[in-house]
Amino acid sequence: MLKQVLSLGDAFSIETFTKNQVLAAIKADRRDMHDFAALLSVAADDFLEEMAVAAKYETARHFGNGIQLFTPLYLANYCTNHCTYCAFAHDNTIKRGKLTFDEIEQELLAIAATGLDEILLLTGESRTMSNFDYICKSVKIASKHFSTVGLEVYPMETEEYAKLRAAGADFVNVYQETYMTDVYANAHPKGKKRDFNYRFNTQERAMQGGMRGVSFGVLFGLGDFRRDAFSAGIHGFLLQQKYPHAEVSFSVPRIRAFEGVSATRLNHITDRQLLQIMLAYRLFLPFAGITISTRESEKFRDNVVGLCATKMSAGVVTGVGGHDLEQKGDKQFEIADMRSVDDIHKMLLGRGLQPVYTNYIAV
Repeated sequence: MLKQVLSLGDAFSIETFTKNQVLAAIKADRRDMHDFAALLSVAADDFLEEMAVAAKYETARHFGNGIQLFTPLYLANYCTNHCTYCAFAHDNTIKRGKLTFDEIEQELLAIAATGLDEILLLTGESRTMSNFDYICKSVKIASKHFSTVGLEVYPMETEEYAKLRAAGADFVNVYQETYMTDVYANAHPKGKKRDFNYRFNTQERAMQGGMRGVSFGVLFGLGDFRRDAFSAGIHGFLLQQKYPHAEVSFSVPRIRAFEGVSATRLNHITDRQLLQIMLAYRLFLPFAGITISTRESEKFRDNVVGLCATKMSAGVVTGVGGHDLEQKGDKQFEIADMRSVDDIHKMLLGRGLQPVYTNYIAV
């Protein structure tokens, strides 16, 4: 699968598609990889309105008018990686912190009181400061209060994912950041994350460990955004073909500023370009979830939910703790949408959408 994704990514050329090919892809009943590439091409920029109409139809057909709500809880921000784009990088001078199990429960109770029923547990990538037992017990605590528990931690082995699934975890988020191997190497000079191949295969190990869902994504702003979006989409497509029961979803984060670093020093992609990516994902994989994070502005988020996005965060804090406790560790990045769960709930109702809190019940 790795060879296939990289080979297809290398073959993708944004300049070779015509307007007629883009229109054919929009009108197709079922879209293949070639159609997906056409929808991500430069030529497709002139047809975002047509893509949006088709995407809204597919979103309604597969998801109705429901928008799943969740929030992240950062358990710790210790990290052994040296990623050039992240505040948690090992050599950055930030306030480090880690929640105790009692503090985790206190934070979870405060989040649950807002009505949310899905939680995403995050840590920096340090097996020493956030070891497997710590993460596993955190999952067990979270599963007492939430019907759905997601994980965004360091990549693990299949056997570990099986134990986390038994503890109550439902899905795993892992972002490749970029599928361009040269860019990846430059962005990850040291640390376990430098191993491109090991990270690439994480979603498959999670599925083999019994997780019911996995998420894919790249950090737009690191490499060629069209090529990266194409590679992530193909990666998700191939995994879903191999594991038909898999719930596949995508996240579309853009680089945000963090302590001491401005996002403007990196490759910038516009709102229009990000929208094109999301519309292309929806048309190529109409059944896949698409999450829009608080990295994006209120206006952008409000306009993509129901159009192509099916999941959004609310009441977000990107530091360690900070929901009920005083924040124990610095933020991973600055957010743009600071609205509460109640604010997001009202916005969705005002747009004729249905806020969904409980989307999965274990039986």
